[in-house]
Amino acid sequence: MKIADIDLGERPVMLAPMEDVTDESFRLICREMGAAMVYTEFVSAEALVRDIKSTTRKLQINDRERPVAIQIYGREPEAMTEAARIVEQAGPDLLDINFGCPVKKVASKGAGAGMLRDIPKLLAITSDIVKAVSIPVTVKTRLGWDCENKIITDLGPRLQDCGIKALTVHGRTRSQMYTGVADWTLIGQLKEDPRMEIPIIGNGDITTPEGAADAFDRFGVDGIMVGRASFGAPWIFREIRDYLDKGAVNPLSIEEKLAILKRQITESIERIDEYRGILHIRRHLAASPLFKGIPNFRETRIRLLRAEKKDELLALIDEINDKFLQPY
Repeated sequence: MKIADIDLGERPVMLAPMEDVTDESFRLICREMGAAMVYTEFVSAEALVRDIKSTTRKLQINDRERPVAIQIYGREPEAMTEAARIVEQAGPDLLDINFGCPVKKVASKGAGAGMLRDIPKLLAITSDIVKAVSIPVTVKTRLGWDCENKIITDLGPRLQDCGIKALTVHGRTRSQMYTGVADWTLIGQLKEDPRMEIPIIGNGDITTPEGAADAFDRFGVDGIMVGRASFGAPWIFREIRDYLDKGAVNPLSIEEKLAILKRQITESIERIDEYRGILHIRRHLAASPLFKGIPNFRETRIRLLRAEKKDELLALIDEINDKFLQPY
């Protein structure tokens, strides 16, 4: 699969853009684990134009994580276009437009998935951004605003006409948020549309290697994007890649997986500071499949998610390995 001149190989699996998750360290680890491309946390166009430092820091990318995309969101055409120009100067391989974020503070203000309620504006912004920058522009969106307005099969060709080079579709409406089961049926229909010439990337509920293979086989998508299943488990990209290429998974050992989590902890602290770095990493620790389903683990889990010092947290992970994971 190619996005413009960016060759991502056959059946690529990408890391989805996620706020407070896809920082530089996590993106790099996912690339090392086999993600074909990674995306930054989504960036507010308005904050970028106002030069808010916490936002501009999200533009920092490492050459080792390439190919990497920077994603922006917003509702004002002028700000979105100016933000796109700023992003281009940061040197990503492509720029992605977020028309899919469902959270209230974004969508209720007309940005993210909120744009699905104003298609003329959505298309105008897309067209303006494509004209404003020389790097490839892509879009990530949802099936529609709600179940009565699943418009993606109509919207896809119109976005293509704006000049985008790939389209990612999450198989839920905005009203569904992250509930229920992702519906890939319309994603498959969009891919089969003879008008569509750009790559179609599917997103939603890809949590296992078998599920990834099934998405490619059943719906014919060019690529898939993995989001929440990567929390505390960046090795999912290696497992999916193994399954797609070899038909079997050669899993990492428990010790190797714990070493990756320790690396995330250390690099998160180095990037920010000890207090905020640990707060940032708790989402990964809470969601990691390594710590799920272990008998009599509740008290230890509480300690894990309340630890406030790096040494305490790393020592606790060693304790968990010795006490729970080896016998388990």
